[in-house]
Amino acid sequence: MARIAVIGAGTGAMAAAARLAVAGHRVVVYERTETYGGAVRRFERDGFGFDTGPGLLTLPAVYRDLFVKTGKEPLEDRVELVQVDPSSRHVFADGTAVSLPNASRAGVVSALDEALGAGAGQRWGDFLVRAREAWDRTRRPLLEEPLWADWRVLTEREPYPAVPHKRLLRTRRAATLAEIGAWELRDRRLAALLDSYALAYGVDPGTAPASAAVLPYMEHAFGTWYVRGGIRELARAVHERCEKRRVEFAFGAEVTGIVDKDGRAAGVELADGTVAEADFVVGPGPGRLGTLMAGRRLYGADAVRPRAEGDRPGRVVVCLALRGGREPDAAHLTVVHSPDTEGELGAYATGVGPERPTVRVHRPDDPALRPDAAHESVVLTATVPSAAGYDWAAPGAADAFADRMVGAAERAVPGLRERTLWREVRTPVDTERETGAVGGAVPPPALAAAETALYPANGTAIEGLFSVGGWSHPGGGLPHAGMSGALVAGLIVEGPKFPGSQ
Repeated sequence: MARIAVIGAGTGAMAAAARLAVAGHRVVVYERTETYGGAVRRFERDGFGFDTGPGLLTLPAVYRDLFVKTGKEPLEDRVELVQVDPSSRHVFADGTAVSLPNASRAGVVSALDEALGAGAGQRWGDFLVRAREAWDRTRRPLLEEPLWADWRVLTEREPYPAVPHKRLLRTRRAATLAEIGAWELRDRRLAALLDSYALAYGVDPGTAPASAAVLPYMEHAFGTWYVRGGIRELARAVHERCEKRRVEFAFGAEVTGIVDKDGRAAGVELADGTVAEADFVVGPGPGRLGTLMAGRRLYGADAVRPRAEGDRPGRVVVCLALRGGREPDAAHLTVVHSPDTEGELGAYATGVGPERPTVRVHRPDDPALRPDAAHESVVLTATVPSAAGYDWAAPGAADAFADRMVGAAERAVPGLRERTLWREVRTPVDTERETGAVGGAVPPPALAAAETALYPANGTAIEGLFSVGGWSHPGGGLPHAGMSGALVAGLIVEGPKFPGSQ
């Protein structure tokens, strides 16, 4: 039995802890805050509840596998999973609206044809077929296996089979997500639809490789799910599974250093001066690990180069407590698209909050999140520059941007301002305080075909030291965090025998 210290109680870290405990190891999780879940948080006030992190879940199979592998009690015995239908409603700049059925390609094609005109649905459906090919080519190396030693093969060939596009005297193929929208979808609304999937994950469509086509494909192919009571309930269930497997949690315990003994990670140093010895240390991403092991080189010369966390985007979340009940036919998620897509992406690229952002409006039909049927809790989210590049703490900055988000959301929820009892605005500053991420940045998932879209491997150049969570392979997002936990546990338990490790 090995002693394993896990730094942080994020979802990926807890997924690793539960698996390692089942393998017979003694696992202690050290969390600097007073709760678990990382970015999967809930804000509560006056009987209202709001998810301030992810609002929906894709690829629930990742967490079903976690619960199967860590005990006889399946995930559905611990939380109620609800397939959201429609998966999303979209309100475009020209006023056109469309509701997309959940996990039904034929239904989506039909809905788009009816709303946007004949042929629009077929172009989107054909795009999804090509996106599936990119998914099939990248699923194993980007989700199910440790990052290959020869990871550069993932960047040498674009896995998305782009359609040849003739431009003047040249024939080109889309290399970015934005080019797919312009050249293959050939409709500003379809392009905006594609962009919105990228922005939801914190990915800039203008620079993202074409392989980012897997992001909408995941939702269309595997469905979009809600956890009754809010996504925070999933974090609670994972935490309880850890406790049942006898994982120990030390809350309010900030790790300030990693013990280095004979070139190997041998424990953690806490802010109160105590040292906890360990045979293995599982830490957060390379940025934080670099601080905890100052002066030590974490990765070899041939490894993926870690990007500064602050270079990634953040999110502004507006929690709205509303008077008046939710309409029975209201969509759980409505995406209100920016009327100035180019301006939005331009602002996003230059590190300022867009004047007219794309806003995601979450309206869960969940009695657990409202005081009674005569009220409603609504969450607005927008992708923005992190606090490392924009001063969200400046007087009035957060409220001014929240006003613009509410203005956009009124296109989806008429009378929104008049119904508002109060609101809570959360910016990347809050994310940084809760998660420790530089600037409150939120990591996107790993993508093929670009080195800058990959994350460092879960193993490091220091024996016994591993990295888990959104800032390491395979990147951010709830499914990816769960997979990072599985990969780290596999590397520690099985070592070089672990599937795919090289």
